[in-house]
Amino acid sequence: MIASWLMQGKSITSMEALNLFGCARLASRINDLKNRGMNIDKEMIVTPYTNKRVARYFLVKDNK
Repeated sequence: MIASWLMQGKSITSMEALNLFGCARLASRINDLKNRGMNIDKEMIVTPYTNKRVARYFLVKDNK
């Protein structure tokens, strides 16, 4: 489900993964997807209400 989400051009944070898919360990699932060959990168963002830094993962498009 996470792979499909990313392939639609969407990004995801750990809280979104928990709310959308019940996934409590997004970083582990991202690692699994990377090991399967998906080109996933992340950016660190600051949450608007808590000012916490979290990772937002997204699929890197091939420029070929």
